Amino acid sequence: MTRLQDFIRDVPDFPKPGIVFKDVTPLLGDAAAFRLCIDELDRVLADVPCDLVLGIESRGFLFGAALAIKKGVGFVPVRKPGKLPYKTVSREYALEYGTDRVEMHRDAIRAGQRIVVIDDLIATGGTASAACELVEQVGGVVSALGFVIALDFLPWKRRLGAREVRALLRYS
Repeated sequence: MTRLQDFIRDVPDFPKPGIVFKDVTPLLGDAAAFRLCIDELDRVLADVPCDLVLGIESRGFLFGAALAIKKGVGFVPVRKPGKLPYKTVSREYALEYGTDRVEMHRDAIRAGQRIVVIDDLIATGGTASAACELVEQVGGVVSALGFVIALDFLPWKRRLGAREVRALLRYS
């Protein structure tokens, strides 16, 4: 039987000393594991209203696009600045030292559409929170957020507050 956690590789001291990076590329490289992951994301989000799936750059694109196909809905990419060709809305968020920004096409979501936000991993919640704010800025509604991995020992809950968060694998 395929277990998703068997396809998550720990990479010590990446991207800097003291961090153990949870690498999902072995999961992506195994067709059965990747299929199981998308099936499980679909299952844990089955009760959530969803008109569109939004994926956060970059690994969120892989999981989000596959989930959108499975759900039979469209896909919305949220990217780093300067990567989208049309008119965008953007949101800045705080990093440990400094800030970063994400963007989305301003016409990607219509008012009232229900959005499921997807990424591979939730850690501090900065990017996910900014993506939710983009959805709301254009009148969309965040139904829930879905992640392959949640690092529950990090402070993402403070940033996302009462938002509905579902994850396949949790590390405490």
